[in-house]
Amino acid sequence: MLFKRRKNKALDDVQLLRKYQLTGELPVLGELYERYMSPVYGVCLKYFKNKEDSQDAVMQIFEKLVDRLLTEEVRDFKPWLYVVTRNYCLMQLRKTKVQQVPINGHTDYLAEEESENLSEEQWQLLSQGMDQLPTEQQQCLQLFYLQQQSYQTIAEQTGYELKQVKSHIQNGRRNLKIFVEKHHE
Repeated sequence: MLFKRRKNKALDDVQLLRKYQLTGELPVLGELYERYMSPVYGVCLKYFKNKEDSQDAVMQIFEKLVDRLLTEEVRDFKPWLYVVTRNYCLMQLRKTKVQQVPINGHTDYLAEEESENLSEEQWQLLSQGMDQLPTEQQQCLQLFYLQQQSYQTIAEQTGYELKQVKSHIQNGRRNLKIFVEKHHE
């Protein structure tokens, strides 16, 4: 035989997404799960610092994808999944810790007495605001408020100078405040 039949190559992420959106077949989503289970677990472990919580989070995230991927337009799955994973972890951490974010000398948006009363929509708005911040500001705010790291520890982890860390946190808070005020009803 002159021509050998080539083995079917595995479908890429885009092809798997389209196939899942067309058919709703869970084994197709299972292929994406197998590809990205380890990286998702790694992100969860970074936030939760606990194997069991991280494993539970991976399962919860992929359970949410069953419905979300049928309705959302996803152009680049890997970065989209990272954002979904990060947001899930942040939401879980917010549920267990009351955060205070001082803005202009007083607490706004995440004040202790108000944070328990924030709706899912308001948390989503804060999360969207965080996504709009420059990476340096996001990173410093997350380390400072969500992981409760000191300025010095953040500087050591990120390689930023202490002044830069303080500046990123201050500018991030200001930019987050502006975003929330602009997009709040």
